Amino acid sequence: MTTAITLRSLTKTYTRGGETLRVLDGLDLDMDAATFYALMGPSGSGKTTLLNLVGGLDHADGGTITVGGEDLDQLSDTELAEWRAENVGFVFQGFNLLPVLSARENVELPLLLTPLSRSQRRAQAERALELVGLKDRMNHKPRELSGGQEQRVAIARAIATDPQVILADEPTGDLDRETADAVLEMMQRLNKELHKTILMVTHDPQAATYADKVIHLDKGRLGRIDDNTTAAAEA
Repeated sequence: MTTAITLRSLTKTYTRGGETLRVLDGLDLDMDAATFYALMGPSGSGKTTLLNLVGGLDHADGGTITVGGEDLDQLSDTELAEWRAENVGFVFQGFNLLPVLSARENVELPLLLTPLSRSQRRAQAERALELVGLKDRMNHKPRELSGGQEQRVAIARAIATDPQVILADEPTGDLDRETADAVLEMMQRLNKELHKTILMVTHDPQAATYADKVIHLDKGRLGRIDDNTTAAAEA
């Protein structure tokens, strides 16, 4: 199987109050393409930091990050922004939708960074909303949608550019169980049917059961990688 993400000797530190905190400590990890990963670990274990590094939102202090054959540490900030716009979709816990825009307009936002025409952007946004079952709500603003529908709009926005990698940070943290399961089933479909590589940070063992594999971090180091069948029981 093709490797989508390769991390070698990855380190990241932050300084707070004069104290240096090593959040990632020489992490080595390979992630296969078209695989759904859940990333788990205690608070402060480096999960969100790792997600941000893989997505090109932050820079590592040491080591290398290769995503889809691209060495991120070799890219300038401008090149990194262009790469990110084309190759990565982000889904956040808080949805991060702009309240003054319609669902379609929110989904179109990442397409503004592409050379697509206005009509092409609109058509692509509508296709993404159709994939998540919300084309009939494309003219509704976030306040007119339920929490689950807002997260589905956020997922449509993440896939609008047809990225190969989707990064999700606690995407069901603000949802009730039934709605969360529906969102996770949708992400599972994106993985199985569209062959997206998904890396999802979660504290929820039930959410982890939707993934193919569960990566456990502990104090910035790799703990273990579980298959789906054992993830929920051992998380």
